[in-house]
Amino acid sequence: MAEVSNELIFEVLKAVRERLGNIEAGFVEVRTELRAMRGHLVAMQTGIANLYVGYSNIEARLSRFERRLELTDAPAT
Repeated sequence: MAEVSNELIFEVLKAVRERLGNIEAGFVEVRTELRAMRGHLVAMQTGIANLYVGYSNIEARLSRFERRLELTDAPAT
């Protein structure tokens, strides 16, 4: 069996520390990408909500036009 020396242990620990540093850097990168994706998702949800508001406004205006032109059974106001 090979003899385990302090130098060998030190070399192994240096390699482990380097790999842990790489993993930590990878996690930082993943977190940054997730934050960016979250921002894009919020922007898309806001855009969709704005589309629904616009659609609702158009629908309300169309209903008023129909009532004024007496195209529906609802009473004109």
